[in-house]
Amino acid sequence: MNKEFRRKDRAVTDINQIIKIIDQAKILHLGLVDSGFPYIVPLHYGYEYDSNRDMFIFYMHGAKTGRKIELLRNNSNVCVELETDIELDSADDVPCEYGSFYSSVIGQGCASIVDDVEEKKRALNLLMENQTKRTFEFTEKMVAAVAVIKVEIKEYTAKARVKMAQ
Repeated sequence: MNKEFRRKDRAVTDINQIIKIIDQAKILHLGLVDSGFPYIVPLHYGYEYDSNRDMFIFYMHGAKTGRKIELLRNNSNVCVELETDIELDSADDVPCEYGSFYSSVIGQGCASIVDDVEEKKRALNLLMENQTKRTFEFTEKMVAAVAVIKVEIKEYTAKARVKMAQ
């Protein structure tokens, strides 16, 4: 994590806080490149943090064919965005002073399609644990029916504007 912020007061640098944001968010927005234009897909995800490499590894699943898979095969460079704690900060009658409370993580990295059956099972369980807090048994037939996307994020930043306790 090495990007500079204009609003340094909103930077989140503690890895435990960053992990908390990722744990609380339930949708990951995956940004892909489509003929030079951004294409963004909201997806459920699972993840793990590799502290030795200071890297997040996100897993998503979907159909084995389609625009998302085609774009990934053409260009593996992607970005991810996750947000949580969204709440309007009202300014009553002054529209230009409205704002929002939030916590977010943005990262850039490389995507690949997971082919290994055991890695796909593990990835799908990470996804289910993140979404349901449960683990499941996945058969080879189940994992063969879906594509699993792996995104390794080495460059990331996190920001938050939190509501002060009253």
